[in-house]
Amino acid sequence: MTNTTPAERPGTSASCSESARRWTLVAAIIGSGMAFVDGTIVNVALPAIQQAMNATTADAQWVMESYALLLSALLLVGGVLGDRFGRRRMFATGAVVFTLASVACAAAPGITALIIARGAQGLGAALLVPGSLSLITSAYPKERRGRAIGTWSAFSGVTAALGPVLGGFLVEHFSWHWAFLINLPLGVALVAICRWRVPESRGADAGRIDVRGALLATVGLAGVVYALIEAPLLGWLALPVGMAAAVGILALVAFALAERRAASPMLPLAHFRDRNFAGANLLTFLLYASLGGSMFFVPLNLIQVQGYGATGAGASLLPFIVIMFALSRVAGRLVDVVGARLPLIVGPTVAAVGFALYALPGVGGSYWITFFPASAVLGLGMSITIAPLTTTVMNALDPSLAGTASGVNNAVSRVAGLIAIAVFGVVLTHGFDVALRDSLATMHLPRESVDAIMAQRAKLAGMELPPGAEAARRLVDQAFVAGFRQVMILSAILAVLSALTAALMIRDKPVR
Repeated sequence: MTNTTPAERPGTSASCSESARRWTLVAAIIGSGMAFVDGTIVNVALPAIQQAMNATTADAQWVMESYALLLSALLLVGGVLGDRFGRRRMFATGAVVFTLASVACAAAPGITALIIARGAQGLGAALLVPGSLSLITSAYPKERRGRAIGTWSAFSGVTAALGPVLGGFLVEHFSWHWAFLINLPLGVALVAICRWRVPESRGADAGRIDVRGALLATVGLAGVVYALIEAPLLGWLALPVGMAAAVGILALVAFALAERRAASPMLPLAHFRDRNFAGANLLTFLLYASLGGSMFFVPLNLIQVQGYGATGAGASLLPFIVIMFALSRVAGRLVDVVGARLPLIVGPTVAAVGFALYALPGVGGSYWITFFPASAVLGLGMSITIAPLTTTVMNALDPSLAGTASGVNNAVSRVAGLIAIAVFGVVLTHGFDVALRDSLATMHLPRESVDAIMAQRAKLAGMELPPGAEAARRLVDQAFVAGFRQVMILSAILAVLSALTAALMIRDKPVR
């Protein structure tokens, strides 16, 4: 394949052979699958990582947050880089960075090294995620693009379903290291496909790269997230917490001001003047905050409290994913019949019921009467929501801005999960501390045993009890459940607020 073809002009694909199109679709599926599945695999692996590295729950949060931080802050920049320097080139670069970072994660000698390597993974994913759809769009003509994207979506659903189960199996039967090493053969294959089978393409007007916006967004999000994660351990009045919060807030304010004045902003604020676009993105933020924040703690509950194996914990989410996969096309047709507004009210409301059901189980009990109903109802609610939400976002702006609309909405969902994991960690930790102190006060343990338990409270249910205090294990588990319930109730509230957002802001209107 030559590097200069008519496919570099937007909307053209005449010189792209059928073989090249198929390989481009394969590359897009592998690349996005690596980025999407990595989050679900690592979620299931976190309890094992926490135990192996003697890490706190805050450390475990940073393992997720460092990845999400770089991905969220640089996602929109990644798309611009592909348009300017070549979509295949940036996509392959993302694959190399992601693969090498995965190896670094597997070889990490300690939690700090793992957190840094996860950040590097997020940087690679920021090139992979926007690049996957850009490659498909440049390779397929308009009349065939919908089917290609549908195939990409279907395989993304399959990989999302297999990810937690595969990750759990690798962790349970081999080691948590394999949750990262599985990316090595995939990454090597992806780079080879890009090099020899995928044609190059570029955007006609990529615009300037918003370096200032990217730096301010990264610093702002990092400061706020650091303050939220470290405050429960260091205290809200601790100097590092206060400084991080101040720097983060100032950077985010500066980001908003800079984006208003930038010639080619990574986040075009003017688009939010459209009522449907603003409403859809606010709904996205609220709903994906509830989803991303709560699902971080579900594997911790299942493995550390309920006694599930890593494979079982991963499989517990299958009803959620299978129902979404099975009903997504039906929900898409529903938009054509009743419009988007009604499903966007009903879907988040059903999801709120699912979150509330997660708050009901205590310690123990059959999966089929505890976590299965919650997973199934949540999957039903999200399946009703996602297609109408995507349709609303894409129809809100002019078709020439479809890529921008999709990129902004994707970034909003990532930022929502990033902030929610930090906020929900504060909620769960506070609920855990209060419940544990109250329970230990009634148990009459020796003072040194109580002090030893409370000294490990930063590990939550992952703590190791001192000799002679094994009877307190059930109290620790119950305290975690108390905090977990507060997280799920908060998730349900956010889902209801997202439904109210749809009712107040979304209006069905003809497609542009």
